[in-house]
Amino acid sequence: MEEREVDSRVRNPASADSAGVQVRPLQNPAVQELTRGALAAEAAGDLTGAAVLLERALRIEPRDPEILQYLAEIKLQQQDWQQAMNFATRSYDIGPRVGEICSRNWRTIGVARQHLGDAGGSREAERRAGQCMNTRPPSL
Repeated sequence: MEEREVDSRVRNPASADSAGVQVRPLQNPAVQELTRGALAAEAAGDLTGAAVLLERALRIEPRDPEILQYLAEIKLQQQDWQQAMNFATRSYDIGPRVGEICSRNWRTIGVARQHLGDAGGSREAERRAGQCMNTRPPSL
């Protein structure tokens, strides 16, 4: 799975779904630095390097839903479907139930389930992603 697919199937729709209030924890400065390094590594195509930096960040902040979700998205790009689903599920379990992170969790789970041959589970995850929306639907 390419980065463009992660952007088109997970990050961009989640961002569009949740233009309202976002719930995010404060991050340790060391974690912020590691995350910036992971972003740079991903942009350079070094998914292994990005994963290593995010795993280091998780050792500092093991219950940070953003780091867990970002690592899930890296695992999607590495085609490690089961790990992607595991990290996204952990992120959802401890993260906010509304907003962009929630939507990215469920979209990641949906993509992973699809690649694992679970079409029904994939559709259910996409449905759940829609429930994370915390803005008024466009029709109102």
